[in-house]
Amino acid sequence: MGAPTTLVAADARGVATITLNRPEIHNAFDDALIAELTATLERLDADRGVRVVVLTGAGKSFSAGADLNWMKRMALYSQAENRRDAEAMARLMRTLDMLGKPTVAQVQGAAIAGGCGLVACCDIALAAERATFAISETRLGLIPAVISPYVVAAIGERNARRYFLTAESFDARAAEQLGLVHGVFMADQLQAGVDRICDVLVANGPAAMRAAKDLIRLVARTPLDDALVAETARRIADIRAGAEGREGIASFLEKRRPNWTAGS
Repeated sequence: MGAPTTLVAADARGVATITLNRPEIHNAFDDALIAELTATLERLDADRGVRVVVLTGAGKSFSAGADLNWMKRMALYSQAENRRDAEAMARLMRTLDMLGKPTVAQVQGAAIAGGCGLVACCDIALAAERATFAISETRLGLIPAVISPYVVAAIGERNARRYFLTAESFDARAAEQLGLVHGVFMADQLQAGVDRICDVLVANGPAAMRAAKDLIRLVARTPLDDALVAETARRIADIRAGAEGREGIASFLEKRRPNWTAGS
């Protein structure tokens, strides 16, 4: 058997780091990596000991999109085979986007096509200054279909009109201006930046963060009407009455650490 296409390491804080492990081909996607990464994300989401999931890549690139050998195989696929292949990729993106745990993209190098999709699916994205980005599918006569809901949500329709159509590359500072990444660091400071944001995340209530992610999905896609107002009131009432909400308020009033923090 060859080396695993993803590596997973967890630390004492409950931060699990997934490393795409195909550095010799810039962590490009194929069907095996897609299946393995999807299964890994599902396993970590179900693991109560995991508080935060970090996604990064081995070597120079975060992910360079589709593997050339995989693309050659796809060129010979029937329409039905292409549909199954695309659905597997779509499932990966949705799994990452819907993960109940906070997710952080640690973008140490190039994120191209599907690699950009992974970045957009993460809750927080931090990039090295040397990282580059491109939504490059139209250059190959394709479209960025399965990543489009997440990339458009990140950069907006107007910016998508430019970068989907031109397929041009852009640097980390431009990615930050577009909203694709939240912070840019010198290469030797990126890990420290990721560690700092993970420290912030593990201090928060895990159930509350899961509920907050679900709340964002609701309000971002729902008109502001009486039903939405009532639903938001119901959600905060449920959280306040729940065990984690009661513990959070009690720990604040008693000037102590809540019971979900390490070493409390």
